[in-house]
Amino acid sequence: MFSRIKNDISVIHKRDPAARGVWDVLLCYPGLHAVIGYRVAHGLWKRGWFLSARLLSHIVRFFTGIEIHPAARIGSGFFIDHGMGVVIGETTEIGDNVTIYHGVTLGGTSWKKGKRHPTLEEGVIIGAGAKVLGPLTVHANARIGSNAVVVEDVPANSTVVGVPGRIIMGMNQSLRQDSPLFPAYGQIESMPDPVAKAVVCVLEQVHHLEHRLKTIEKKGNGQHPVEKGP
Repeated sequence: MFSRIKNDISVIHKRDPAARGVWDVLLCYPGLHAVIGYRVAHGLWKRGWFLSARLLSHIVRFFTGIEIHPAARIGSGFFIDHGMGVVIGETTEIGDNVTIYHGVTLGGTSWKKGKRHPTLEEGVIIGAGAKVLGPLTVHANARIGSNAVVVEDVPANSTVVGVPGRIIMGMNQSLRQDSPLFPAYGQIESMPDPVAKAVVCVLEQVHHLEHRLKTIEKKGNGQHPVEKGP
């Protein structure tokens, strides 16, 4: 547990240019406080001290605004940036070196027992406000753009945006989280907007239909018979 906490601290320096030192990170990063609280609560949960684990996680949530169920399984190098409003459900599984931002929900879509929350593989980045829902898998090094809603599996090395989430492109394999090109908030340069693209397509179609309608009306007017008097 302590080695993972040490790694959690070290990755903050790699991924957040605002981090100025160890004490700065230890005292001023609620995401780190929430992760440390989770590590302790998870240890209690594995030992069968369920009420103590839930109580500790509730206290951590009160002070940080981040809710992590103690039964969730989280790997090393986990970074929650800013953190307020993050919710991580009971059966969530998170691999190593995952980054999520404030307002992210890793939630369930069913009241049934068993696996009902997402699995995030190594190197995943989830942007602010995104919702990843259900027992799906976000595969290694995928990125979820801010405010996306994901309800289906996400392939490795891809980028998903929109509501519902849509894959817009693959990801360069060199853009790992230890790269200086680390893509904060899961975005990429000149990220296309699928909603705006859809609106443009609809407007183009409307313009095309209006042109066809005018053409048909002109032909129809030219074919009308001329009425003759008695």
